[in-house]
Amino acid sequence: MATAQRIVSLISSATEILYLLELGDRVVGVSHECDYPPEVSQKPRLTRSLVDAAANSRAIDDQVRSLAGNTSALYEIDVERLAALKPDLIITQAQCDVCAVRYEDVETAVRNTPALAGTQILALNPTSVLDVLSDIETIGQATGEHVNTLLVKTSLNLRLLTAQIRCAQLSGNHPPRVICLEWIEPPMVAANWMPELVQMAGGSPGLTRAGVHSSYADWRQIVDYDPQVIVIMPCGFDLSRAIVEAQVLPGFEGWQQLDAVKEGRVFAVDGNAYFNRSGPRLVDSLEILAHLFYPDHCRPPVEGRAQPWRRLATDNGKLAPVS
Repeated sequence: MATAQRIVSLISSATEILYLLELGDRVVGVSHECDYPPEVSQKPRLTRSLVDAAANSRAIDDQVRSLAGNTSALYEIDVERLAALKPDLIITQAQCDVCAVRYEDVETAVRNTPALAGTQILALNPTSVLDVLSDIETIGQATGEHVNTLLVKTSLNLRLLTAQIRCAQLSGNHPPRVICLEWIEPPMVAANWMPELVQMAGGSPGLTRAGVHSSYADWRQIVDYDPQVIVIMPCGFDLSRAIVEAQVLPGFEGWQQLDAVKEGRVFAVDGNAYFNRSGPRLVDSLEILAHLFYPDHCRPPVEGRAQPWRRLATDNGKLAPVS
């Protein structure tokens, strides 16, 4: 693949990687979901969602199921604007049709648009933390940024290893039982890289395994598992929205009897910025989990940003943030 000079990123994680590799000046267009770093807000937007994201969890799930049942796309590409930008590389994904534009839609747009003849497509498909680090290297190769890529990967690997060693010492033979909720109505337990991150942070993921797609879970299974820590991270939602959507949980049968609830270890997090996104901030996500599991021993990442998590307590049938 020739070294890319005009890049379109249709997935937020790739956009973060490009900017981390100091390639922001080569990015000529992004998806509607690309929001980090802040300077990306000035780039042309080339996609839009066909799902009403303002609806509640149940209604969004119904929309997604309906569109998927009709084999309809959840996102739309502005092909005319894309063609006008004349990219020589488009970075997209082949991992989850619910999360971003479908790979086949990008491929069709390029194939059927004369102005995009010769444009290369790079599709990322990460399901683990190591895959994300490999994606950084793949993007570095496509852009010719070998030195920055090596520095970034080395730094991220060091942070991963440091956190993993520390948390292994803290957890010993008794890691806390952890459930990470990637969706609430209906419940979905986070998979892909999340079980791996939970284990690295000294927890036991339970009910799911690494490297597979997230799947719906029977609430009774979760109650029987009796998690000691619950982390609420609805896919695509920031912290405030996660807290809003979590309000239905106290109404679920057996909620008050869960160890995590009784011990005050229920947390809402900014899943959209961290845990759901297969980019460099998965390392931040690991460090956040380590702090939530072992707050007296593990410091959270501090970068001058607002705290991306809140502990929640059940009060009169509602989940309220507490300090």
